[in-house]
Amino acid sequence: MRVLTAAEMREVDRRTIEMGIPGIVLMENAGHRVVEFLERRFAPLAERRIAILCGKGNNGGDGFVVARQLFTRVRPRALDVVLLADPAELKGDAAANYRMLEVCGCPVQREIPAGARCATLVVDALLGTGISGPAAGRMLEGIREINNGFPLAEVVAVDIPSGLPSDLPVPVGELARADATVTFTAPKLGMVLPPNCDHTGELIVGAIGSPESLYDTVQVSLVEPSMFRALLGPRPRSGHKGTFGHVLVIGGSPGKTGAPSMAGMAALRAGAGLVTVGSAPQAIPQIASHAPELMTADVDAHLEELMHGKTVIAIGPGLGRDERAANLVRKAAGFEGPMVLDADSLFGELPDLHRHIRVLTPHPGEMSHLTGKSIADVQKDRLGTAREFATSQGAMLVLKGQRTLIAFPDGRIWINPTGTPALGTGGTGDILTGLIAGFLAQFPKQPDEAVAAAVYLGGLSAEIGAREIGEKPFIASDVLKYLPRALEACE
Repeated sequence: MRVLTAAEMREVDRRTIEMGIPGIVLMENAGHRVVEFLERRFAPLAERRIAILCGKGNNGGDGFVVARQLFTRVRPRALDVVLLADPAELKGDAAANYRMLEVCGCPVQREIPAGARCATLVVDALLGTGISGPAAGRMLEGIREINNGFPLAEVVAVDIPSGLPSDLPVPVGELARADATVTFTAPKLGMVLPPNCDHTGELIVGAIGSPESLYDTVQVSLVEPSMFRALLGPRPRSGHKGTFGHVLVIGGSPGKTGAPSMAGMAALRAGAGLVTVGSAPQAIPQIASHAPELMTADVDAHLEELMHGKTVIAIGPGLGRDERAANLVRKAAGFEGPMVLDADSLFGELPDLHRHIRVLTPHPGEMSHLTGKSIADVQKDRLGTAREFATSQGAMLVLKGQRTLIAFPDGRIWINPTGTPALGTGGTGDILTGLIAGFLAQFPKQPDEAVAAAVYLGGLSAEIGAREIGEKPFIASDVLKYLPRALEACE
């Protein structure tokens, strides 16, 4: 699912109108999408008391369409439509829909009636994607009314919560609360990146008539199961352990044997046919004790032999940051298959990343080391930082954190919407490394989809587990416990 900036959205609207779909039809379709959602989520609408707060722009025009549809077709128990502007300020399609609302006989208030504060549902149609700074004047008053004046109401935002910037992840002023947001054509960049993504509530994307061909070259997308669902289909009946790839996990050191073990088990749970964990000789007995399904080997003595016949290498979990570790990374760099570099492997001299498929999975602290930027600067522009690194280094980059980013060497960015604070516990990065390696082992010729599947499913599994057992008790290996349910939800 593509993610658009405000400028890209305006261009899509302009070209759609040029192709022959009038703006007033787009506005009508937008209003229909909102009403359809309201009917699905808040049925029976006829028993609801609804307040619709409208501004003077196109977002208000969408609100007038919603009001007309509800007034003429649904007939809720009470409907209060409030225009927080002078009707003379309305222009174009918004003005036309205001007149149609008047023709239908639906009263429009200039102030919020006292009785409206008992509304159980509020539609926020004050400000859309055209906002360029903090809300002010009557729009700011309207935002404050939405936040404080309707204690019984759930709030549905039209296109974008009022006051939320379309392109910036950080608020520039006060924002209207939203339990759900019905946006049109595609999500907007600002609403899918943290912290603003926390203000949109449930995000629903409605088609209003713009052909996808008008924005299919946009380089930012939101990961959704349709992007990798083909990887989750039934396996061939003739498949065997050699069919689904062999992962070599290189890691582990005294006191850190759990990390490569978790990565190895995650690769198996993702579907890899075979997993070997290569580690220091003294760490092998502990690693082998974690799971009987894992094969083990002395990586110091047999690395070149171990690399032979492997489909994917995952290197770094628990590896250490000494010269021995750096030497292993250098030797593994000649591997011609896909390689996942995580944790300690990111702190030495990186191998040439251009020649083969290389997936780096840093958290913000590791990204700071890779780029020389402070953690604060990395977090301030996660998207730009990830894209710059991936394009300059020729590698795939998985920048972990809230809304994990997958950056590609060609400049594309995929934003993962799944995840939970429950993942803020030791070992979840090792699990993700293993999931990525496991999917790459099965689908080495579809690396983009394989990485997306691992990131999305890992986050979804954690969401499911956190709902069931809570965020605080959740531990890294619980991702694997709930992975089957995440897979079932996406198949």
